[in-house]
Amino acid sequence: MNEQQVFDTYERITRTLIARGLTVSTMESCTAGSLASLITDTEGSSAALRGAFVTYCNEAKVLQGVPAATIAQHGVYSRETAAAMAHACRAAYRADLGVGVTGTMGNVDPHNQDSTPGQAYFALETDAGVQCHELQVPAQPTRRAYKLWVAQAIGERILELLDNRPDDTSGTAR
Repeated sequence: MNEQQVFDTYERITRTLIARGLTVSTMESCTAGSLASLITDTEGSSAALRGAFVTYCNEAKVLQGVPAATIAQHGVYSRETAAAMAHACRAAYRADLGVGVTGTMGNVDPHNQDSTPGQAYFALETDAGVQCHELQVPAQPTRRAYKLWVAQAIGERILELLDNRPDDTSGTAR
């Protein structure tokens, strides 16, 4: 995977969203806004990106609508938290697609006992429901490389959703 591949993936996502009249929102932790940034690298992206949250700490997730009970019961690094993040950002921005991502990049998080370096979770929510995914991120040379690796993995799943299940993402924004 190289940077150009990631940029190409997100250009295709953004163009597809625009062409279909669909909107997206993100709530990002370990990618720290990289997904939203990649979406906005394509001209006209304001028609697709409704908004984004960078919720790097647990408190920020809760402030933006992730139930504290979800984090307490399942851990901040879990499918359940990723799903709650996707739901919260989608609801806040009334988007067709909500994307939530949480995980631990190169080092253990001293503030969360469920921290496993290289493990990330993401969720995609549409009117059809939520898809949750777990990633095992191979060691990367830099923090930016970790973010781009995770962004590419998420981008591939978004494209699958858009390409293979167009009826699940069509319709009016919530």
